[in-house]
Amino acid sequence: MIFNKLATCCLIAALPGMAAADTLSFTIGGGVWNETPEGGINKTIDTTSVDVKNDLFWTEESQGYIFATLEHPVPIIPNVRLMYIKMDHSGSGNTSFDFEGTTYSGNVANEFSIEQTDLLLYYEVLDNVVSLDLGLNVRLLDISYKIADDSGTNTSGSVSGAVPMIYALVGGSPWPDFILSAEANYMTLSGSTISDFTAKIAYTTNFFVGFEAGYRTQTIELDDVDDTNADLDFKGPFVGAYVKF
Repeated sequence: MIFNKLATCCLIAALPGMAAADTLSFTIGGGVWNETPEGGINKTIDTTSVDVKNDLFWTEESQGYIFATLEHPVPIIPNVRLMYIKMDHSGSGNTSFDFEGTTYSGNVANEFSIEQTDLLLYYEVLDNVVSLDLGLNVRLLDISYKIADDSGTNTSGSVSGAVPMIYALVGGSPWPDFILSAEANYMTLSGSTISDFTAKIAYTTNFFVGFEAGYRTQTIELDDVDDTNADLDFKGPFVGAYVKF
């Protein structure tokens, strides 16, 4: 795939200045991201992009996410985090647009699913009052869709690939058990860019339970990937909870 050339460079960038966690810990949690979509998508044979709001009638949706993190005190071995989110959007209404060289008109219904599974390998460069993590995130991205109008015209398909992304986290602990942080996942190659930025506050209680809240913005820009162009943005607040052992 077009994205795989970045993997080696991202991994090398994460290695300098490795630090290790003081103890072994395992965290598992999840939450809800209330995201608002914007932008458009089209096949390379189409002359115009299909707008997700005006043509597909997408609206704000609440999407669930889950994650698990393993941190350990061995310096040379990276920490590991697994993350999963599936963003489902659908809509129907009276519209007209071209997709895959075919015109859809009248009452048009659609279903899109953007599934993301992240394998994040990272090192703690700093781990005290100020935190700094660097690493490599490999995102398995799968976009599937169905479109149909009331005249019987319909199509379905998918776009998928493994996306290596540079990962960084900067955080601080202004009060005991509170962490303020900003995280970034980013890649760009051959005109395609995928980015994922998060700002959040997290609080871990004395009973192994923690809570997090913040704001997340994600961009998917595809330039002729599996004959698909896309310029999609998803942004909004999220809240979650976790258990840390």
